[in-house]
Amino acid sequence: MSERKYSKSVQAVIQNLKDAGCGADCVEQFLSLEEEGKTQEQLELLSVQRRQLLDRVHEEERRITCLDYLVYQIEKRKQG
Repeated sequence: MSERKYSKSVQAVIQNLKDAGCGADCVEQFLSLEEEGKTQEQLELLSVQRRQLLDRVHEEERRITCLDYLVYQIEKRKQG
């Protein structure tokens, strides 16, 4: 990201985007869309980021389920 000076509110938006896992390219694109007044495109960009995060959450949930099943199988075998 460039070294431009931003207002406190823009800095807060940038930090929020970073906290949400957006990389520098995503942040720059979001800010460019803001300057162009392209609110719908901003929402679409956020939607894409949200979908990517949710996909990762679901993948991790699947992995946890696999571990839980393995623990279940071991405990069942131990009891039997």
